[in-house]
Amino acid sequence: MRQFPWYNTIRFRIGLALFVLFALQAGTAGFTLYEVDLRKHDYEILNLAGQTRVISHTMAHQSRNYLKENAVIAVTSPRDAGFYSQNLQQSMALYDKIISGFRNRRLDPEITGLDEPLTCSWDQQSRNQLDVSAAAWENFRHGMQLALDANPSRPDLAAARYAVQHGEELAHSSDNLSRAFQHMMEGKLATIRLFNQLAFIATALLTAWIAILVYRKILRPLTLTVDGFSRVANGDLGYQVPLVVDNEIGRMTQAFNRLSDRMRGLFHLTDRISRGTNLHDALKLVCEEFRTFLPVEWVGVLLLTPDHRQVALERLYSESPSSLQENDHFEFALGAPEAALAKGNALAIDDLDAFSRNKSPAFLSAQLARDGKRSALFIPLRHNGGGEALLVFASSQAGAYTPEHVEFLSNLAGQVGHILGKTLFMEGLVVAAVEGLAKLAESRDPETGDHLVRMSLYSAILAEELGKEGPYRERITPAYVRDVFRFAPMHDIGKVGIRDDILLKPGRLDPDERTEMERHPVIGGQVLRRSEEQMNALGHSIFQIGIEIAEGHHEKFDGSGYPAGLAGEAIPLSARIIAVADVLDALTSKRPYKEAWPMEKALETINNDAGKHFDPAVVAALHRSLPRVMEIYERLKHV
Repeated sequence: MRQFPWYNTIRFRIGLALFVLFALQAGTAGFTLYEVDLRKHDYEILNLAGQTRVISHTMAHQSRNYLKENAVIAVTSPRDAGFYSQNLQQSMALYDKIISGFRNRRLDPEITGLDEPLTCSWDQQSRNQLDVSAAAWENFRHGMQLALDANPSRPDLAAARYAVQHGEELAHSSDNLSRAFQHMMEGKLATIRLFNQLAFIATALLTAWIAILVYRKILRPLTLTVDGFSRVANGDLGYQVPLVVDNEIGRMTQAFNRLSDRMRGLFHLTDRISRGTNLHDALKLVCEEFRTFLPVEWVGVLLLTPDHRQVALERLYSESPSSLQENDHFEFALGAPEAALAKGNALAIDDLDAFSRNKSPAFLSAQLARDGKRSALFIPLRHNGGGEALLVFASSQAGAYTPEHVEFLSNLAGQVGHILGKTLFMEGLVVAAVEGLAKLAESRDPETGDHLVRMSLYSAILAEELGKEGPYRERITPAYVRDVFRFAPMHDIGKVGIRDDILLKPGRLDPDERTEMERHPVIGGQVLRRSEEQMNALGHSIFQIGIEIAEGHHEKFDGSGYPAGLAGEAIPLSARIIAVADVLDALTSKRPYKEAWPMEKALETINNDAGKHFDPAVVAALHRSLPRVMEIYERLKHV
């Protein structure tokens, strides 16, 4: 399964969103609290600015009243003059401290009443106005000093007159400074409001984004997945949930889709195999259906021999030419099959070359490696046919089988074993039926007993050779060879319908008797067709090759045969193969009416009839496989 990036995980995305949301809220709260705390300082500053305004207006107002009082009474008492001068000095001293603190941006506790000095910060407008107000104060203070110096006898009157004449300018400047500070404070409050509004909008947007994220990445995929679960639970096997996210739910969806696909494949496989009649077809179906789950180019079934010393390759299916043959036997001790059976679980071999490096060709792993396969998977099976078996997958890819494949096939081993047992049982029924019918024919014509064994072996050898090269190579499969071998003994099954006086007549037959005898292919075909109809009613097809052989083994390639006078490829290939094998054994076997011919003479006769009686391609296959034919002939010959 493809790994998705860590930044696509639900945990990361939701965690990041919540972290950003928390950071935004915490930042907003922190900034607001900080600014509110600063506003407490701003109120102190604004209060001091208001004091300068009050001081400037008070000095002008007190001075004006002081002058009026002196004009009425003409003579000022020293006590009133001292009181006025003291108030004026205190006011100017306080004004000076405040302005100096403003200019130095540091307000001492003695004027603020706080425990710590207060550090100030101004905007540009406040700084400009502060410079103007500080200059106005300096001019006022300097002018006051000059007025006092000019009238040392009555400094109180000089100060009062100066304060009245120039106090309005100082008061106006103080008013402007107070307004500038007030505008600055209002601007800061507006900044706080704007910041909180933006933070609220950002929080709302972030919350909306989280909601959309949760819907798109969690709720919608979950809804689709739950819907998929429901559809599969209702029998819609193979349904694929749309993959809309690349996160944990996406991984869950992929796993569910694989499960759904595998369930569909498994049920489809079971259904198809239940309609099959032989293990070869079952392996072919397994290979086709499992290809969507794992790499497979070769599949075989191994059966443990009764002595537990070897394993036999009962069946195989390969998409490419393979040197392995059915019924090949391999060493069991210390091999991969033994390891798989000992573990009881599927065994994957990632590198067949390395695994079989020190093993002889007597081991299946070594043969698979020599056959171009680089990895294999051995699956122990318990089948109801008895004994122990292994299903083997092989691929030309190194390391083709992952732990996921091993787990998947281990879980399916029981069902595959049941299917294997079913197909073996069905094949057993076929073999039993064929052997029974062959025995029936043999009981009617005892001379055919050994003949059936020899010609069946000859037929299988010819079929195998035709599958290696020649015009019929694409049509010949191991299953076809096996069916030819099994049904070859049934070629004369129709003789059960021939009268004994004709069938067992020691001499030559007269024309009428010959006509009656030539009905046996038709009779055999009818018998097998009725059997096939019964099997078709059960959903199986077993006897088709047997029907072809029974009806067509006396047809000739040039069309001069019987019973239908078929010619060339109109004659079933299986019947053409049986024709050569049947005649070869008949010529080289002893009969009551003739002696056995030497093999050379029989081959010469068959060569002469190539293109007339026999298919030239089958005759050519006979010559290519002559060493194997001679081995059977020498071992089982009837002379």
